[in-house]
Amino acid sequence: MQQRARDATAPEPIKGKRGASIAGPRNLALERQVPDILAAPETDSGSLPNMHFPFAFAHNRLEEGGWAREITAREMPALSSMAIVNMRLGPGVARELHWHKEAEWAYITAGRARLTVVDAARHPVVDDLEPGDVWLVPSGVPHSIQGLEEGTEFILVFDNPYFSENQTLLISEFLAHLPPGVIAKNFGLPADEFATLPKHQRYIFPLSIPAPLDVVRKELPDDPPPQPYVFHASKSPASKFDGGSTKVIDRRHFPETTLSALIIDLEPGAMREIHWHPDADELQYYTKGQGRMTVFDATSNARTFDFHAGDVGCVPKTLGHYIENTGSGPMQVINVFNSADYKDISLNQWMALTPREMVKGTLHLNDRVMDALRRSYRPVVR
Repeated sequence: MQQRARDATAPEPIKGKRGASIAGPRNLALERQVPDILAAPETDSGSLPNMHFPFAFAHNRLEEGGWAREITAREMPALSSMAIVNMRLGPGVARELHWHKEAEWAYITAGRARLTVVDAARHPVVDDLEPGDVWLVPSGVPHSIQGLEEGTEFILVFDNPYFSENQTLLISEFLAHLPPGVIAKNFGLPADEFATLPKHQRYIFPLSIPAPLDVVRKELPDDPPPQPYVFHASKSPASKFDGGSTKVIDRRHFPETTLSALIIDLEPGAMREIHWHPDADELQYYTKGQGRMTVFDATSNARTFDFHAGDVGCVPKTLGHYIENTGSGPMQVINVFNSADYKDISLNQWMALTPREMVKGTLHLNDRVMDALRRSYRPVVR
């Protein structure tokens, strides 16, 4: 039997005297992407569930002119409160009129889209969004999405870990399951006027590029809702820090929301400091670059994960973690939380605001470290 030639550049699960080379079958492409899974840092300990799942492993539903794929608790059981969908619509392609049992939080990652919403008070909303913009549609509120000239791609986050795009409430499917006489009676028109209604759901389908926004708006009542459904975050300035920036999107922008978000941009080598979220789970979507995160739980449980653009991560509430840019270019991650208000606990700030002798006595730190911690204090700015 011919022996397999060894690839000298292949990573191996070896740390000092621990571990051994892989002699059997392997998937090198994947192993190169997750070095901290293949050969975990010595600080990793115990058993934590997998908190990393790439969209590349998610089933993709292909439709005429677009597609949709999802990561839910079925794909990643560590998702305990939210699910995420990645959707693509070509130029003019529509995501049909529909509504959900869950709240929908969305972020545009590419192209431009038109969102149409009609709420329970009969307020019509029609708006165009570009990369970096966000919308929030509460549960039960009907809406539709359409790609503009360049098409669009976006993520959707729902406040139910078992949500599925395949179980959306669709107007085409709704009417296909009503007696024709009932439909005719509802609209006060002869039944033959509705003979061309679809017999099955449309879901995603091509349409012409819609008319300019101002033209469409003139066709509808000028009656804006008291609560916004769109936030043009792409035009909102970020909070700058050494090594990156952040944007918070929460109840201040969407008063009816059940979800909030933190958008993080990190320069090469920079890190989102060690922290945790006291009252909310975190769902992550990496849009560019590559990063690393360690998650800590009691007692002595820690696990490190590596992420690339297109990957999804999660962190249960109260668990300590950081996010580090391990690539050679910029990294961005969209963090969504199942809470209307964004909150975090910073390890640095906690230590800086605790009496010095308590911190020194607990961690055996010297005065130089304590002085640096005190200098790092900054109040929360909202």
